[in-house]
Amino acid sequence: MGMKSITSFCWSLLVLTGAAGAVSGQPFRTDINPALTYYQAFNVAPDHSQTDRDYLFTNQWRNQKLPDRFGELVAGYDNEFGLLRQAAQSKAACDWGIDWSAGPQTLLGHLARVKAAAQAARLRAMWDLQHDRQTDAGEDLLAALALGRNVASDGCLISALVQFAVERIICATVAENLNQFSPEALQQLADGFSAPPARGTIAACVPMERSTFGHWILNRALALQVENPGNDTKVMEALHQRFELSFSSADGAKETNNTWTQIVAAAEGTSEGVIKLLRDLDPLYTRLENIEALPRAAYEEQMQQFSADIQSSPNPFAHELFPAWEKARPHEFGAQADLAMVQAAVQYKLHGEAGFRSVADPCGQGPFGFRRFIFDGIDRGFELSADYAGIGYPEVFIFVETDGPPFLVFGKNAGKAPPL
Repeated sequence: MGMKSITSFCWSLLVLTGAAGAVSGQPFRTDINPALTYYQAFNVAPDHSQTDRDYLFTNQWRNQKLPDRFGELVAGYDNEFGLLRQAAQSKAACDWGIDWSAGPQTLLGHLARVKAAAQAARLRAMWDLQHDRQTDAGEDLLAALALGRNVASDGCLISALVQFAVERIICATVAENLNQFSPEALQQLADGFSAPPARGTIAACVPMERSTFGHWILNRALALQVENPGNDTKVMEALHQRFELSFSSADGAKETNNTWTQIVAAAEGTSEGVIKLLRDLDPLYTRLENIEALPRAAYEEQMQQFSADIQSSPNPFAHELFPAWEKARPHEFGAQADLAMVQAAVQYKLHGEAGFRSVADPCGQGPFGFRRFIFDGIDRGFELSADYAGIGYPEVFIFVETDGPPFLVFGKNAGKAPPL
């Protein structure tokens, strides 16, 4: 390309850029698959050095005057969050375009980007609140919340768990900065919390997990039989390799137990036996899906029996595929309680006792527990507690009303000073 061509090309780009800028004040499209916008947002996220990342994400910034360097670094996320806010307004369904043909080996690289965006939203909100940009803080937090909800749209269990982690980050950000939000900003959050997209559920993940694990290896077994007629030894060798790659390495580790040996024994050494074991999982998946959709009390009773049945099952695939589900639903109950506690806190600040009591504990029979929180002898805010401790410790959030030394606002160490 000659110099004249290069000049013309660059001029054309400037014209197009100017045209885009001229309409930037116009309403953007809300009919675009939000996943497309999310991928664009991830592409323009800042590529901070490890030193800058450590500076942002490993320091305790709460209750400090944030330095200029902090502001410069979080401003690097402006383009990403402009797109995240846009995606949050989309009316289209979120389809991440994932090809699940690799089954358990399907790569989900966007999940780390989703959680990183939520962590960035927390820091950006802290900066904006200190500079009286409360609307910006709220919009970033709500955009991150919508991103977390949308990430669970693929029906994958790990995606749903990432969704819950994102929600907790957003809830904690509101709790630790509650005293910096004006009534108008709190109303903005209250309205946003009740807006779509809806939270993905653990029950909705069962069909996808059945497809990408049990049915996937079943289809591989059937295909291997067709590829190797009359040679069951080769079929079993290939199935063993598939198992090592797909099941035992699901947590990143190689096979370290005797699961395959147990599968071979239960299958009487044949691929037909393996296929039968896999087909026998279907009633368990159906039962599991029904249990995961139950209210808390019924869920806990039936999941206890289901887990006991899995432990005593003669099917080794059941031992491999089902135990993790017992630990998943408690995170959903916890996420429901977390967001409801934040909503109750917001209503309390806006409307007092009546507002607080207008939000019920989704895990209990009435409003949340309420008490003033004293830290180092000073009243710093209030603590809300849910009637739930399914993840190993009571579900509580502490909402900061006065400045002072930082403390942890949620988790098993809630109310304690953060680790150095």
